[in-house]
Amino acid sequence: MPALSPAPKRQDSLSRSERKDQTRAILLQAALQLIGEGRSFASLGIREIARQAGVVPNAFYRHFRSTDALGLALVEESGITLRRLLREARQVGDAKNKMLRRSVQVYFEYVKQNRLQFLFISSERSGGSKNLRLAVRNDMVHFSIEMAQDFRRLALYNEMPTATLQMVCGLIVNTMLAAAPEILDLPPGQPLLEAETLENFVQQLQIVLLGADCWKDRAQRQPQPERQHDR
Repeated sequence: MPALSPAPKRQDSLSRSERKDQTRAILLQAALQLIGEGRSFASLGIREIARQAGVVPNAFYRHFRSTDALGLALVEESGITLRRLLREARQVGDAKNKMLRRSVQVYFEYVKQNRLQFLFISSERSGGSKNLRLAVRNDMVHFSIEMAQDFRRLALYNEMPTATLQMVCGLIVNTMLAAAPEILDLPPGQPLLEAETLENFVQQLQIVLLGADCWKDRAQRQPQPERQHDR
């Protein structure tokens, strides 16, 4: 989810629709700010989020039925923005390793610039409510499907069955999400450590793709089952 605008419009200059969208964004950001203070999402209450946002509790219900509904919106908006950025990184027709490195750099910067969102996503991926865990998992599936589609478009792994290609992309997405806490824990002002972490991340994904290449070659070498009319 993009950061809030540093200079939001005055409320009296906004249309009703714009005011509604701004209040919704402020509520989302308020929840993230509380998470940034060390709170778990599951511990947040509606009144607390509304107070942090500077609105009355009734305003919360005009946008979300529950805190879970707000959490689902956070997952969705964070995923939409990141998927768009990564798709753009894969549009240029570079070699596979260059495309991989560029995608990692885009992801690395996005995680650093959206720290609170990834604190939330990393936490809810393995804890929190079942609805949010499923939402994060579904978003990862969308990432995998879109990546597989781009690989097909770029003529990568054309010989690989779609289900296998999506499984490979799923491994990439899992590796990316697992790297988020390590990126978030990087101390500021340590460019060499940051470069080392990024390079390690690139190598992890290169190993996944190397395994995919070996799997593809293995599948091609396997004898095809004899068809009845060839006998």
